[in-house]
Amino acid sequence: MSEAARAHIADVLAFESPFPPDSLVPHGALRDYEEWWVKHRDWLQERGYRLRRRYQPNWEPSWNIGKESHVRYEDGQAGLYWRILDAVRISDGAYVVFKKIPTASVVHEVEVNELLCTPPLVNDPRNHCAPLLEVLEVPDEPGQKIIVMPQLRPHDDPNFDTIGEAFAFFTQIFEGLQFIHENHVAHRDCTLANICMDPGMFPKPFHPVNLQMRRDWKGKARYYTRTQRPPRYFFIDFGLSGIYPPESGPPLDKPYRGGDRTAPEHVDTSIPCNPFPTDVYYLGNLIRECFILRYHGFSMMQPLVNDMVAQEPAKRPQMDEVVTRFKAIRASVTSWKMRSRMVRRDEDFVVKVYRATGHWYRRLGYILTRTPAIPDA
Repeated sequence: MSEAARAHIADVLAFESPFPPDSLVPHGALRDYEEWWVKHRDWLQERGYRLRRRYQPNWEPSWNIGKESHVRYEDGQAGLYWRILDAVRISDGAYVVFKKIPTASVVHEVEVNELLCTPPLVNDPRNHCAPLLEVLEVPDEPGQKIIVMPQLRPHDDPNFDTIGEAFAFFTQIFEGLQFIHENHVAHRDCTLANICMDPGMFPKPFHPVNLQMRRDWKGKARYYTRTQRPPRYFFIDFGLSGIYPPESGPPLDKPYRGGDRTAPEHVDTSIPCNPFPTDVYYLGNLIRECFILRYHGFSMMQPLVNDMVAQEPAKRPQMDEVVTRFKAIRASVTSWKMRSRMVRRDEDFVVKVYRATGHWYRRLGYILTRTPAIPDA
């Protein structure tokens, strides 16, 4: 995961969670918010979901308390966020994630998820909204709901290997946001931490808390490149999203400052604005900050991105135009360029030589096997 993504997630946790960080919880003991999941363990089991060993009744830590560090053990991995927890669907062994929806926003977030993730919209190939597997009603807390989603992974962890892999990512997020806007929904937080990918690059499941480890805690989580196993990318977290029927005219709504707080129209959050151009800004700024400014080789994207992050929202292109212009850019780039390695602007010479060696070995293999330079999922 990139440093920017880690910083954003840490900022979200610090801002929204009233609970102490793991460093203040002695010996990996259950946090207060984890006790809620333990309390509801039997009900979740009845609904077909199994929690990790840490959340089972009468759990006893597998480490020697006071003598060993809990971070070295699988059952010492606490959930990172009070509203989210991982589980296994008993019927087929699928790994899923629960998200508690606060009562005050139940109708809002669940409505948007159900609109975008049920037939017929769920069948559109441009739909890149995280699948909604089920909505659970918490029996002892009226109005409290839990949405169930498949386990995903941050879109930039592991790092992109080639220019073509990045272009496959751009293709999916542009089409995905175009689809969302076509259905009169503004995401309103389609930023760095709210775009994920499926886990298909990993031959063995990774741990939901420590993403670098295997789920069974028997070593590091190994993975293929995106070119070898193309992932599908998804937008998550519709907690700030809104539905704006077209018959109501151009929407004006109070700005919400989510993961990206640099949008010009958010300088004064008391002034209503159209949330759709702000979504365009978010994707443009993501590409600018995480690709153009960080890596060599993305100058061809600069004119489009400049327009997407224009100071005046009305001057930004709508997503239909973004998709059309991007297709022309994509078609103009050679296969050789697409197979080029993603080289960081601050990359050390020794590191560059080391990484280039492995890259050329993979690149020749892709050419010989006629593996597409842009690994579309």
